[in-house]
Amino acid sequence: MKLKSLAFIITGGKRKFIEITKPGDSKFWMGIIPILWIVIFFIFPLFIIFKISFSESIFGIPPFTEILNFAKEHILEIKLNFRNYISIFRDSYYLSAFINSLYLSTVATILCFLIGFPMAYGIHGLNDRLKTVLLLLVSLSFWSSFLIRIYSWMSLLSVHGAVNSILLKFGVISAPIQFIGTYYAVCLGMVFCYLPFMIFPVYAVLEKVDKSYIEVAYDLGCRPTKTFWKVTIPLSSSGIVTGSILVFSASIGEFVIPELLGGADAVTFGRVLWTEFFSNLDWTMACALSMCMMFFIILPIFIFQKRTRS
Repeated sequence: MKLKSLAFIITGGKRKFIEITKPGDSKFWMGIIPILWIVIFFIFPLFIIFKISFSESIFGIPPFTEILNFAKEHILEIKLNFRNYISIFRDSYYLSAFINSLYLSTVATILCFLIGFPMAYGIHGLNDRLKTVLLLLVSLSFWSSFLIRIYSWMSLLSVHGAVNSILLKFGVISAPIQFIGTYYAVCLGMVFCYLPFMIFPVYAVLEKVDKSYIEVAYDLGCRPTKTFWKVTIPLSSSGIVTGSILVFSASIGEFVIPELLGGADAVTFGRVLWTEFFSNLDWTMACALSMCMMFFIILPIFIFQKRTRS
């Protein structure tokens, strides 16, 4: 008989008992391996980025100063540079890049919901064979390279591309339209690439919805439209929020799509981060931008978790 010990922690006035297993137990390693993975490949690199963001930029290798220095014997100096964070909120260049990224991500998330929810709802109502086929078609885009998908849109939306050719042939336009280099093309690329991130969470939640709730609503006299808004939408809200977080988090820091489809005028947070890191070699500013971006990505996830727990 293996020895096991129990410990309790107090969270929010409630006592929770946790089981502490011995290091030789398989459960111990099943729990410790993911924790080590997160610490080594996420928390430790994040701490390095956080440290560099408070350093000063210099010409050298590495291109930043150390925040911890031993000035004299047994004296440790800590120098924190807040200039990077102050510049982010004062410089109109960084503010406009953040506003553009926030705007594009919000519009892309809304469009993904307006397109993805009907698709997920339609797939949910089909038989199992058609569900498998349609879900396979939705995930088909992941089988090709991300760059190839963006380059295909560049070919379609170019001045001599298929879209302009079709519009000219049917007389819809008299001259080719410059789609490349606009925010419309960037938003279109984001919706195309991240639409499956909305479809799959919504579909997974709809599959778990008990159909008896809908039948009860019909028995109580609700029409299909009212049942959809009063029963189906609230029951699938967790999938909608999850899909929205996935689309928003992936699109707010996007670099490739604005770079290829947006042109020079599409200034986004991801492009500014790339410029500061690789072109200007200002690692301190790039790390500060990364920390700010991470804050605005984690904040909605934290709010969502708070609401789901309450």
